[in-house]
Amino acid sequence: MLSEEISSQIETLDLDPDRPLVISDADEVLLQFMHQFEIYLDRHDMWIDLSSFKLQGNIKYKGGDEVVDMTNRNIIDDFFAAETLNFSPVDGAADALAALSKEAQVIILTNLPLAQKSERQTNLSQHGMDYPVVVGSGLKGPAVKSLGEKINAPLFFLDDIPHNINSVAEHMPQSGRIHMIADPRLSKLIGAAEGASARIDQWHEAQSWILEKLTASKT
Repeated sequence: MLSEEISSQIETLDLDPDRPLVISDADEVLLQFMHQFEIYLDRHDMWIDLSSFKLQGNIKYKGGDEVVDMTNRNIIDDFFAAETLNFSPVDGAADALAALSKEAQVIILTNLPLAQKSERQTNLSQHGMDYPVVVGSGLKGPAVKSLGEKINAPLFFLDDIPHNINSVAEHMPQSGRIHMIADPRLSKLIGAAEGASARIDQWHEAQSWILEKLTASKT
């Protein structure tokens, strides 16, 4: 079900119904989430064990393997409040989106507290990615479906989290879905999401894949 928070943001978008749409996640797709997260953890005497693709149970106190109880510490919200303006871009993301924007509309759909929306927009713009941003939480399928219902053209979705890819596959099966994980340490931990159309971790390859699909849709 689509939340009112996300629905209201989508309603403000000015979409061309006849132009293709690229919807991209931000963290670990456009922005280096894990790099900045490790900086934040280090400042607060914590570290993350990257032996598996998850946060819960992998954040530990420095000097040992004691797991941080995330039910008592809202680490992720605190992290975004402190660091949203400081993220570095993923290599090739800005150039790829610039090229794709000549053929398609671009929207960034990111799970992030609403309080940090303007900071995320500022950070992305600083890295050459000045596109509309929709923020919220939860599975992304309903939001992508809502966006897709506003256009009569090909739609593409990129995300690092398998359950978001699978959710979009369920709600918008006609979309092209790229499962992308930019951090090479994370990308090797899991394979392609079940609902992915392709698993691509480099932006120049994702750009080519999307452009090929758009060219094929015109024939």
